Amino acid sequence: MPLSPLRVLGDRFIDAEGRDVLLRGVNLGGDSKTPWPDGGTHRPSDFSDHRAVSFVGRPFPLAEAQEHFSRLRAWGFNCVRLLTTWEAIEHAGPGVYDEAYLDYFAEIARLAGDYGLYVFVDFHQDAWSRMSGGSGAPGWTFEAVGLDFTRFHAANAALVMQRAFDYADPNPHQAGYPRMSWSSNYRLPANGLMWSLFFGGRWLTPQFEIDGRNVQDFLQGRYLACLDQVAQRLAGLAHVVGFESLNEPSIGWLGQGLSDRGVDNPSPLAIGPAISPLDGLALARGAATTVPVFGGREEGAPRVVAERTLNPAGVAIWRDGAGCPFEAAGIYAFKDGQASPLDEEAFRRGPGGGGLDVPRDVFAPFFEAVARTMRAHRPDWLLFAEIEVAGPFVGRPYPRTMPPASVNAPHWYDLANLATKRFDVEDHVDALTGRPLRGEAEVRLSYVKSLGARKALAEPFGGPTLIGEIGIQFDLDDGASYDAWAAGARDPEVFGKQTLALHLMSDALDELGLSATWWNYSASNRNDPRVGDGWNQEDLSIFSRDQQDGAHDGGRAAEGFARPYVRAAQGRLVRQGFDRATRAFEAVIEADPRIAAPSEIAAPAAAYPGGVEVTAPAGCRWETAPGVVRVFAAQAGPMTLRLAPRAAEAAATARSTPG
Repeated sequence: MPLSPLRVLGDRFIDAEGRDVLLRGVNLGGDSKTPWPDGGTHRPSDFSDHRAVSFVGRPFPLAEAQEHFSRLRAWGFNCVRLLTTWEAIEHAGPGVYDEAYLDYFAEIARLAGDYGLYVFVDFHQDAWSRMSGGSGAPGWTFEAVGLDFTRFHAANAALVMQRAFDYADPNPHQAGYPRMSWSSNYRLPANGLMWSLFFGGRWLTPQFEIDGRNVQDFLQGRYLACLDQVAQRLAGLAHVVGFESLNEPSIGWLGQGLSDRGVDNPSPLAIGPAISPLDGLALARGAATTVPVFGGREEGAPRVVAERTLNPAGVAIWRDGAGCPFEAAGIYAFKDGQASPLDEEAFRRGPGGGGLDVPRDVFAPFFEAVARTMRAHRPDWLLFAEIEVAGPFVGRPYPRTMPPASVNAPHWYDLANLATKRFDVEDHVDALTGRPLRGEAEVRLSYVKSLGARKALAEPFGGPTLIGEIGIQFDLDDGASYDAWAAGARDPEVFGKQTLALHLMSDALDELGLSATWWNYSASNRNDPRVGDGWNQEDLSIFSRDQQDGAHDGGRAAEGFARPYVRAAQGRLVRQGFDRATRAFEAVIEADPRIAAPSEIAAPAAAYPGGVEVTAPAGCRWETAPGVVRVFAAQAGPMTLRLAPRAAEAAATARSTPG
């Protein structure tokens, strides 16, 4: 049966039948940040081919679609956050679209619907571009504003794995490219310059024009034009429910004092060099600059742990003949190799000359532009909105006024796990507070509180929440799980730590009634510390070819994420919960028999390999099919539904469990 469009009603997703819908799925895929087939960061590159690359084949070749989509459906998922990038569409130059890729992407989106998967499109970026240590924008965007990305590494303007990593060294963990260090790029000059122009060029550099348009209008216009190209091709697909505004956007130096390094009140997410806008502008001009360095994020609030001199070679990153637009705007002066402040408050002022209000001046107009662009092709599309990652921690929430049918789509990770690639439930820490956590109950409660704070971001505009990214590093303890797998171990404890972490996260999602998409599913993932998801040595994919051996389908710790949940409620979902020890699931639904379609509970084989037994109130009718239980309410009011393993299977499990 084809999926119907979704609409927003208060804080809920509602389908055409009137059912309360919970979206649980996966990001598809983490390796879509890089070109196909050999663009992963585990391969050296000087990016000289950046205009000629192709992303056809990301997230996987069309010939593999049945395999991957069938697996996702068997795991109980009902949606995908489908990744694309600005670079994938417009890498050849402004206005030159990769038609082959657009056709391929549209076909991937169409096929997802054939497997009962809702789709929302994520225009993904990290740290602006591959050439500045992340993903997203085409290389020509640097050229357009006058920057030479080939000089970024020498100038310490960006930390790029392909420049910093010694591929001849067999050691995958190198001092030149520290573990999970890519996010430090947000504080380095390449990102500071590009994001400040993208979101503030109109008032910061009013005279800086490209092709007759202010730099902000040029950059945002090109981005929106690519979104428009995708929207044109997907408008006829009912199961495509909307677009995300932009993955984890940065605001560059907006909101900072010109000489402010943020040392006195660092963001909880800060890591790496503490650079003021003036430092960044000086470094870009080729001035060696000594700055503090933040560390210790995984232990609580970041702190200054060292000093470092950046750009000691004095390399300028502006192209020959290109001037700095911020100097031209009178924000600073550069003379005799030194940068001097002229307008300390420049980055703290908004478009009207008064104090900058980031939600009002930056994100409100951007969200309106994204909504207007996509809804020109389909008015009912939902806007999955993302503000800057650090916004909630520094008092910058969503704008007071949001476009209709907006969804709060923040990300959440256990930052201690993300940064250290360790997880010990008996010796853990809340990375935002530094508070020690001991035992499952404390870790679970910490997750509930943190995710609850993300949910609360939607309260001002009353929309639903979908956690766009949540996940776990799989190469814990220097790849101990992979070593055990390579040695022939196949018992559940091979990925025991990861499974437990995923269960605790899933428990928190259930308690809060949250929709979510796991980060991530990378079809090219390998059990190799250099490779992982194929991007900056991250390894969060719930699938790997290396976990396929005939008896196993490639899933990693599937028991932790392939759990029962109410994917559609004949009325309103009140609560749900799953006991991983007994595999008993219980949900309470405020039933409305006027809704003709039944409640649907995902019952994946990973949770119920021997089948499922259903308990429902008297008079209810239910039916089971592979991976799903459908229940028709008998009357209005609270309806409690319970799932459990079939008795024979439960008895066999009990007999095989040591006493």
